[in-house]
Amino acid sequence: MFSRLNPYLTFNGNARQAMEFYASVFGGRLAFNTFAEFGATDSPDADKIMHAVLETDAGYTIMAGDVTSDMQHQPMTGCSVSLSGDDADLLRGYWAKLSAGGTTTMPMQKQIWGDEFGMCVDPFGVSWMVNVSPSQTQ
Repeated sequence: MFSRLNPYLTFNGNARQAMEFYASVFGGRLAFNTFAEFGATDSPDADKIMHAVLETDAGYTIMAGDVTSDMQHQPMTGCSVSLSGDDADLLRGYWAKLSAGGTTTMPMQKQIWGDEFGMCVDPFGVSWMVNVSPSQTQ
C-alpha cells in the first residue's frame, strides 16, 4: 500500500474549464462528476463539478471541484503548486502554457541558487512555481 500527496483545487463554477486547461497543459486522463450524478439533480449546483481528477502520464494527479452555491468561494492564497525537476524542455513547456493568459509574478530565469525558476498565477487564479534544476549528466 502507498499514499500520495496531490493538490485539490476549489473553483467557483469553472472547475470544468480549469481542469480542461490543466489537461491541455499536462496531458493525461481527465474525469468529471457533477453534483447531479451524485443525486443533486434538482439543485442549482446540479451541473457544477463535485469532483474532477486529472491523472497524467508524468505521474501528477490534480483534483478539483466547484464550491456549492451555499458556500463562499475562498480563492487560493498563501500556497502555490510547485513543479520541479531536471527535464528542462518539459518544465519550460509547462511554464509557457501555465503562464499564458495569466500573470507572471517572477519571470522564468536563472536564479542565484543555480536553477531556473519562475512563478505565475494561471488564468484560473492558481499560483504555480516552476523550478528547473541542472541535469546531473551535464
